[in-house]
Amino acid sequence: MACPEFECSVTSPVIQFYHGKLTMAAFLARAQSLNVLAFKMAVIWIMLQILLYYLPDVFGYILPGYAGGTRHGAVTPAGHQLKYNVNGLQSWTITITLWILNGVYFKWFSPSIIVSNWGQLFWVANILGYSLSVFVMIKAHLFPTHAQDRKFSSSIFYDFLMGIELNPRIGKMFDLKLFVNGRIGMMSWSVINISYAWKQYEVHGFVTNSMILVNLLHGLYVIDFFWNEAWYLRTIDIQHDHFGFYLCWGIFVWLPWTYTLQGFYLVHHPTLLSTPVFFGVLLLGIVSYSIFRAVNHQKDLFRRTNGNCKIWGKSPEFIECDYYSGDGKKRRSRLLLSGWWGVARHMNYTGDLFQSLAFCLATGVSHILPYFYFTFISILLFCRCYRDEDSCKLKYGKNWDKYCNRVPYRLVPGVY
Repeated sequence: MACPEFECSVTSPVIQFYHGKLTMAAFLARAQSLNVLAFKMAVIWIMLQILLYYLPDVFGYILPGYAGGTRHGAVTPAGHQLKYNVNGLQSWTITITLWILNGVYFKWFSPSIIVSNWGQLFWVANILGYSLSVFVMIKAHLFPTHAQDRKFSSSIFYDFLMGIELNPRIGKMFDLKLFVNGRIGMMSWSVINISYAWKQYEVHGFVTNSMILVNLLHGLYVIDFFWNEAWYLRTIDIQHDHFGFYLCWGIFVWLPWTYTLQGFYLVHHPTLLSTPVFFGVLLLGIVSYSIFRAVNHQKDLFRRTNGNCKIWGKSPEFIECDYYSGDGKKRRSRLLLSGWWGVARHMNYTGDLFQSLAFCLATGVSHILPYFYFTFISILLFCRCYRDEDSCKLKYGKNWDKYCNRVPYRLVPGVY
């Protein structure tokens, strides 16, 4: 409500409440109410993404370097290795093509329909997020996909919040975590941004270079996700995070309403950037993305080749580690010491942080609201740093201490 009702100010309603100029009844009266159209939009969107999810991947055959089709995830703590139909890039291309063709040719509805029903969709997204959270909680108890990979605590509230099942599925191939993360979360991100640009054009008669920059930088991030979807199967999101309210509600509600704040702000406050600022922010975004991608690529290359590769022109250094998985079997892993992984322990997070800063700088510096995303990502990644390291310490023991001695900095070499 901040932008459409209070000129994007988050303090104005608080001040008005304090001085008695705004009552709770008047505040709620400004909120958009739930309607049938928003439900229809959500159902059609989800059904379309389910259909695209099941389509056989073609891009893997025609795009050099793209890993699509049937792929295996990492071994779970209980020893399971799941199959996935990796076709996110194909689904994204079809979705965005249909969305744009509708706007310029078919004209079934205005692509700005999302912005026009933003408040109503907020209620629907909350209903879906809570409903799915309850469903996966019940499923984990009554018909889990892999019972051995469940994680229970002494608190039913914690189990609901953080999830019980690691990779809940409906049938053999419909993976709820990958579908919700990729098709509901990342796919929506692109479509919402296009809707913002369309709305800005409808309202103001032009699209600002700041809006174009936001779409370019966000689009690069989303396309990277789908291009590397097979790699994503081996990240902490899939390997370690259990599927509960934290992910269900977070992806249905938190991601669409916070990650896209820059575009939403620019709809109501169109900002024209100078040419040096435009290209400076674009350069920051591209360099940050390049670091983010290079760091992850090095780790993925090292794993795929079992260390038989070159990183920065040299054979990689590493520490051999033995550990025990949840099924009691002894397994072996390696901690990479070369390339970016010898510069800082989480340089992928460093790239991600500066990339998120570029997202926000694209809106200018006249308002704090678009910078909420950078603030949130900073807190998230700092917390994830410590969570990752606690997990690695528990898993690798003294070998993790050796790695930390060799690579003493977490995020910024020489600083932190």
